[in-house]
Amino acid sequence: MTGWQYIQAVICSNLMMGISVYLLIYFQRILPWNPNGFGAPKWDVLLHTTISFVTNTDQQHYAGETTLSYFSQVAALGFLMFTSAATGLAVGIAFIRGLTGRKLGNFYVDLVRGITRILLPISIIGAIALLVAGVPQTLKETLVVRTLEGGTQYIARGPVASFEMIKLLGENGGGFFGVNSAHPFENPNGASNLIEMLAMISIPAALIYTYGIFAKNIKQAWLLFWMVFVIFVVLVGVAAVGELQGNPLVNNAFGLEQPNLEGKEVRFGWAQTAFWAVMTTATMSGAVNGMHDSLMPQGIFSTLFNLFIQVIWGGQGTGTAYLFIYLILTVFLTGLMAGRTPEFLGRKIEKREIVLASVVLLIHPILVLIPSAIALAYPISLSGISNTGYHGISQVVYEYASAAANNGSGLEGLRDNTLWWNLSTLVSLIGGRYIPIIAILLLADGMSRKQQVQETPGTLRTDSLVFTGITAGVTLVLGVLTFFPVLALGPIAEGLKLASGS
Repeated sequence: MTGWQYIQAVICSNLMMGISVYLLIYFQRILPWNPNGFGAPKWDVLLHTTISFVTNTDQQHYAGETTLSYFSQVAALGFLMFTSAATGLAVGIAFIRGLTGRKLGNFYVDLVRGITRILLPISIIGAIALLVAGVPQTLKETLVVRTLEGGTQYIARGPVASFEMIKLLGENGGGFFGVNSAHPFENPNGASNLIEMLAMISIPAALIYTYGIFAKNIKQAWLLFWMVFVIFVVLVGVAAVGELQGNPLVNNAFGLEQPNLEGKEVRFGWAQTAFWAVMTTATMSGAVNGMHDSLMPQGIFSTLFNLFIQVIWGGQGTGTAYLFIYLILTVFLTGLMAGRTPEFLGRKIEKREIVLASVVLLIHPILVLIPSAIALAYPISLSGISNTGYHGISQVVYEYASAAANNGSGLEGLRDNTLWWNLSTLVSLIGGRYIPIIAILLLADGMSRKQQVQETPGTLRTDSLVFTGITAGVTLVLGVLTFFPVLALGPIAEGLKLASGS
């Protein structure tokens, strides 16, 4: 396929999948596997849910156990978890092919291969592992039990293990239950927590090495891998220190020195929750094993930073493409400084490539900052903010950053199940998914058609430690300069306020 043919295939297939899933959920009352008799959700919730899962975001403004039938969870959302992840994977592989001078390939072949050779086999093995760890897999209805006090308790259950594994492996993040992987049926213990974290990071990390194989340059792949790894470790450290120190206002009031345990599951504690929070925003999974709204400002800073940069480790396939967008920009900047026409993998970087790369990088802040500014300006959207001041700003910015980055997690103190939030986030969901995909594929298509130039003694080596360091600097500077004002108004200002004791 050419670049435009590949783009048309992505958009048309995704559109048909979205329409099919919308109808499946709309008619779930008359479809099988609905033991609790759920009807259709409100139209705005249903539209937001469908588009969110089609775009591999899985941002949820509903609680799954009280909204969707088992059929809707498995045949509708479960189906999209495989196809949306495979779509991102296909785009990532097509981009790598184009960069290395190969034809882009066929989208439908790539989609099927991604599902049948990677996602489905690993999901089957992983789901069995989660079953062993204690995650349920059943089609029985909600369990009704009598409590010791004589009351009635309703325990939701369902085909959770199979849903859970593709949720994490495919960087989907949408939970079977409302509280996601903090629910003991989705993530019962330390073993399941480890399995799920490994599932989150496995494909994004592996794709960097995949590039090395395609480019026949394993050295550069390892340098990029360690660059991403180092930044990731630093962000984990920042979040962990904040959670370990705890809330100074609470500690001072009670004369204690303890970690921040608000919003944490006791079986995971502050450490595993902080690690997971950075991991899920780094990989664009969006699953949570604790409440991000309860993180200390350092943790919110780290999670927002991941959502802004999108390359530590990045989403399914597309995250790897963003990493090489930064690499191309670094080649361009260093080429300008050296007075040479920039080249990458033996192909010249010219105006068209820089324009497309700039589109990929600029569309994200546009889809985050403009909607956030509008939401913060009007009472109808301000009414959804549960915290005043700096934390309220973080809640709003996080919602749109999560949508535009196709992550799906949120600071859930925000009351987002309203017409405003359901519809306004759709712009960020759609634009954040398909505009970069279009630009990425056109860039790859152009690179694949370029003649390879002969390497000379003056050719810039991109597989050196110095160049990798420059790439890290360019990535951090561009990300920080773009989003620093909202970081300063949100988590940084909140952290300074807490440190001052006010």
